[in-house]
Amino acid sequence: MKKAVVTLMSLSMIFTATACSSGTSSNQSGGATTAPTTTTTPSATVSASKDPVKLRMAWWGGQARHDYTLKVIEMYEKAHPNVKIEAEYAAFDDYWKKLAPQAAANQLPDIIQMDISYLTQYGGRNQLADLTTFTKSKILNVDDVSPNAVSGGQVGGKLVAMNIGVNALTSIMDFEMLKKANITPPEKNWTWNDMDAITAKAKAAGKITGGFRDDVFFPYYLRTLGQKMYNAEGTALGYTDDKLFVDYFTRSQKYYDAGSVLALDKAAQKKGTPEDDELTLGNSISSNGWSNQFIGLATASKRELVLQPMPGPDANKGLFLKPSMYWSISSSSKVQEEAAKFIDFWINDIEANKIIKGERGVPVASKVKESLKPLLSPNEIKVFDYVAWAEKNSAPMDPPNPVGSIEIEKLLKDTAEKIMYKKITVQEAAVSFRKDATAILDKNKK
Repeated sequence: MKKAVVTLMSLSMIFTATACSSGTSSNQSGGATTAPTTTTTPSATVSASKDPVKLRMAWWGGQARHDYTLKVIEMYEKAHPNVKIEAEYAAFDDYWKKLAPQAAANQLPDIIQMDISYLTQYGGRNQLADLTTFTKSKILNVDDVSPNAVSGGQVGGKLVAMNIGVNALTSIMDFEMLKKANITPPEKNWTWNDMDAITAKAKAAGKITGGFRDDVFFPYYLRTLGQKMYNAEGTALGYTDDKLFVDYFTRSQKYYDAGSVLALDKAAQKKGTPEDDELTLGNSISSNGWSNQFIGLATASKRELVLQPMPGPDANKGLFLKPSMYWSISSSSKVQEEAAKFIDFWINDIEANKIIKGERGVPVASKVKESLKPLLSPNEIKVFDYVAWAEKNSAPMDPPNPVGSIEIEKLLKDTAEKIMYKKITVQEAAVSFRKDATAILDKNKK
């Protein structure tokens, strides 16, 4: 929660790890190139099985993510000729809109890219398979993965998702753009007051500031103040003083009223891809989100960008290492073991990760991480270095959001929009949000 500064939920779309196009089959080009040479690592040896296997695999992301994921799929299919993987991908918001009816019809893809915001919703409803069987049998080998990284995919004592990378919140900035606007780039220990000053100067120079996903950055802001979005049991909001809500959204409203962030109507038209981000387009000094999103932005913008920590004070309390995303297996899948084999390949195969290069977060397997270091581009090194810095300047992650949190995130977005459009005061919004959020959590109590 980039602290109090957050701007509307809608602006969050500006920097979500989204995708731009959808596909239906790994055999489609989707921007993919010829499959790389087959890896010689043990996990990629040609499968001895002759039985044909078809896997459906779904993810969200930008075009660059689609392209390299299809390459990894081609690599796996070449090493396992009996396996065919059908790819399904879309932009972030569209992805979840497609997944929901599939879940209702018990027709989820075999392999699902999962986000922490949805982990409890799907895992708590037994729609995701328990991967423990596969980790115990070494089909999904986690010997080279830290226990903390593995446990981040647990819900209700079950391992329903495999962490495939870690990242940290960041404000991705164009320091050269700042200098041209006579703005001194911030230090790592900058504060919200510094953000206020930079935002005002940027506006005077004709530039906006990147928006904030309130469902991400409001909890961050609370953490910097020693508070939580939800209580430990997930049965109620974790903060009791609505002044925290008022302070956070008062700053958001100030930025919005000044025209320092993207207007809501324009934000609603965004696809959420790196190519569509206001930073890429040269209109914004920053874009706020997760460190794994840096590569997409740096590639799309073709400019020198910097990973800047979120404002403080006490940013080290707010920051945490987050599973960037997961691979899950649907509980309805008829080929769970084969799906687990592919996830193992993704996690542990060094040649595959030479293609992935940590775009979905810094790899969780230590051998993979060490093998990649000499091969990283300058921008990829920036991401690895920033996550290493964040590891030393952060606090433990909160538990997965409770059932009902997705409704609360939408409620927060809708409430933020009402504030920005002056349909409700910040003070009224704080009371209304608490009442409605409490009702949602009460409804979902077991």
